[in-house]
Amino acid sequence: MDVLAEQFDVVIIGAGAAGMMAAIEAGKRGRRVAVLDHAKAPGEKIRISGGGRCNFTNIHASPKNFLSVNPHFCKSALARYTPHDFISLVDRYTIAWHEKTLGQLFCDDTAKDIIRMLLTEMKEVRAVLRLGAQIQTVDKTVSGFRVVTVDGAIDCSSLIVASGGKSIPKMGATGLAYKIAEQFGLPLVETRPALVPLTLDPAQLENLSTLAGVAVDAQVRCGKTAFEEAVLITHRGLSGPAILQISSYWREGGDIRLNLLPHVDIAALLRAARKDNGRQALQTALAEPLPKRLAQFFAEAAGMSNRPLADLSDKAIDAFCLTIKDWTITPAGSEGYRTAEVTLGGVDTRVLDSRTMQARDVPGLYFIGECVDVTGWLGGYNFQWAWASGFSAGQAA
Repeated sequence: MDVLAEQFDVVIIGAGAAGMMAAIEAGKRGRRVAVLDHAKAPGEKIRISGGGRCNFTNIHASPKNFLSVNPHFCKSALARYTPHDFISLVDRYTIAWHEKTLGQLFCDDTAKDIIRMLLTEMKEVRAVLRLGAQIQTVDKTVSGFRVVTVDGAIDCSSLIVASGGKSIPKMGATGLAYKIAEQFGLPLVETRPALVPLTLDPAQLENLSTLAGVAVDAQVRCGKTAFEEAVLITHRGLSGPAILQISSYWREGGDIRLNLLPHVDIAALLRAARKDNGRQALQTALAEPLPKRLAQFFAEAAGMSNRPLADLSDKAIDAFCLTIKDWTITPAGSEGYRTAEVTLGGVDTRVLDSRTMQARDVPGLYFIGECVDVTGWLGGYNFQWAWASGFSAGQAA
């Protein structure tokens, strides 16, 4: 063994949410921990998340909020470290937070409060943080692993890979975790961008060109899966929370179906408007529940923009409203990893221990966070997976 190599019990590659949590938990057990990251600052994805306020967890987080080839894999970690466990940590640091819709928790002030909290916890357990650490090689040794960086070699008995996925490359995403997994013979589930805006082909964009910037509440369905939140029409295609959610389930060539204003009976409103003022144009009446430009779009598409309501039978109104309540769109693709919030797929969970996140056939090697084939919904779920998987690995490494 090279005597010049530094010695640590645990080396963690990646100073994001999962990596820092693992460092804290391993350090609490008296393990000597080094955290390596090629970035200039730790927790960069934490910093930009939630509009800079960090949607740090979701109080409703449960296995049903996660996608994986093995949907049962996440159960152990999520049960061992819950949203309330992380909330207790946040409260201990008197970080003010609030709940938004659907159980999403955000910092009142800034996401940097969460980063400072994690760094303080790491400092208390004497975990060493090395930023700007460019990793050259990772190898198995007789007693563990050797990680070689441009600044030298580090030997450890446990290696935790927490370097994330491919999403948002401008933040430094590299796919390193997948290379390490493949190096040690671990299979990968095909990766793809998730929680990402969907794009439309030029003809569709031309058709929707007058709607760029329009937002509307909708139920968006793909197959048997549906989400209800806002949809935003952009100059590239479709975005907004409901679209980001459904993007994890959509596949190329498939349709998505939009039910605009799912809790509003638009047909009933139009019939009532016809009764009150039959001379009123369909487009005008439709602009009451829907954004004006969207009302104009649907009325014109049906060739009835200036048609008086009195001319429309109940059957005609119902048929027209079906175009709004079951608007079928075939996306051309997605905006890709450039804007994807997370990466779907990753290290195959079949080769990992669900309790410890250790590779079954490579003792001492752990994978946590986004690089694993566990992907949460939008709304704090992926941070909760980071905390839970990091906790589990840190308890064992």
